[in-house]
Amino acid sequence: MSAAIGRALAAVMERVAVTAAEVGPRFPLYADPADGRWTTTGRGSWTGGFWAGLLWLRARYTGAEPDRRAAAACTARLEPWAGADTATRGLIFWYGTAAAGDDAEAAALRARAARACLSACEPELGILPWGDALGGPRLLARVDAVPGTVPLLAGAGPGGAAAAAAHLHRHLDLCLGRPGDAAPWFRPALGFETATGRWQPCEDPPPGWSRGQAWLLLAVADALLRPAVPAGDFTRLTEAAALLITRGGVLTGRPVPPADTGRPDGPLDTSAAAITAVALLKLARTPGPRAEQYALRAEEILDRLTRSHFTGDDGVRPPGMLLDGCYDAAKRLAVRHELVWGDFFLALALSALHGLADITRV
Repeated sequence: MSAAIGRALAAVMERVAVTAAEVGPRFPLYADPADGRWTTTGRGSWTGGFWAGLLWLRARYTGAEPDRRAAAACTARLEPWAGADTATRGLIFWYGTAAAGDDAEAAALRARAARACLSACEPELGILPWGDALGGPRLLARVDAVPGTVPLLAGAGPGGAAAAAAHLHRHLDLCLGRPGDAAPWFRPALGFETATGRWQPCEDPPPGWSRGQAWLLLAVADALLRPAVPAGDFTRLTEAAALLITRGGVLTGRPVPPADTGRPDGPLDTSAAAITAVALLKLARTPGPRAEQYALRAEEILDRLTRSHFTGDDGVRPPGMLLDGCYDAAKRLAVRHELVWGDFFLALALSALHGLADITRV
């Protein structure tokens, strides 16, 4: 598969260059599957770090100084989010800087964001709350508040590692059902009711949100790769990974899942598949008897993505687009599109297999 990986990686990196020329100083969100035109945002929203991360991966791939400068400039534009009240700072600042290597300015911005997140943690609740910067109630526990946040907080010293562990384990407590529970086995979002002191499941996203399951699996994999985070809970984390893999059909189900597993005939989500592939590559680097199986399944997923959901040189659309990503199925928003985070995780997985990136550090 090495030659195929090389070709797919080259196409993804060329797509990054085409996107950069199109969007300029703005941030891409999702691209139309018909012509590859991007819908963009000026500030990046929760996805801005994935665009910066893609630019850093391209800079590694080409080794060109102009590409490094473009990645650094994009990362600098994320700075206003450092003080924003949102747990998606994990997604923004971890994935926007982790591939930057020894770039001092990226490291300094990551450290600043980590300290800000640590200051915003709620010890009584055991989490960094979802926050209100993106709208909605502040006291939410959502699975997409965990990936990126775990390694970001872990870099903020001993207090940060403890907060990262608390944040992750509290989400595992809330989001994963226990044997015999009447409720769904997976609850991607819960709100805290101050009047009762209880957490209540939210209707949106739905329990079958496949990207939510992928996000949580990724967070668990990252924690297992950081000895300071499990804090003696290695067994609990491996059990959580096994539950997500087994109940989610990660090894036995369709390589590309539906966006909502409760609607198997609905739109697919290639971004969930790409996130899962990265999580499996990380889990393959942790001790355990299934490491080889995880690595093989990751490669199977990547093969399906690049063979069946990837644009070639057809003269109509740019090559290297990862299609069939689903931004929001319930709102019918960008349900068959190229998504910037899907591109990022596909690029990261291919870069790791190509020896360009260390999957244990990004």
